[in-house]
Amino acid sequence: MSRRSFFAAAVLLILFLAGVASYYASDRPDGLQHVATETGFGDTAEDSATADSPLADYRTRGVDDARLSGAVAGVAGVGLVALLGGALFWTLGRRPAAGTAADVQPDQPDRAA
Repeated sequence: MSRRSFFAAAVLLILFLAGVASYYASDRPDGLQHVATETGFGDTAEDSATADSPLADYRTRGVDDARLSGAVAGVAGVGLVALLGGALFWTLGRRPAAGTAADVQPDQPDRAA
C-alpha cells in the first residue's frame, strides 16, 4: 500500500468515526460538571464565551436533525484540529535544527575534519 493510499484511508476512517461516533456520545455531564452538581455549586456556573458559536455543545446551529447536527460538528472539529496540527507540523518541520549544516556558512571550511 502506498503512503498516499494509507493517508487517504486514514482520513476517510477518521471522518467516518467523527461523523458517526459523535452521535453516540454521552449526554451526561462530564466529570467537572458532575462534581459541581454533587457539591452544590453547579448553579453558579456561567455560560462559556463561545456558547453562541455555530458549533456549541457539539451541535451545529441551523441543523434541526440531531444526528446530522452532531455529525457536522464532529467532522468540523476534526477538520479544524487537523488543519491547525498540520500547519504547526509543517511550520516546525521547515526550521533547521541547531547545529546542522544549515548553520555552517558556505565560505567557511568545515573544521570537523
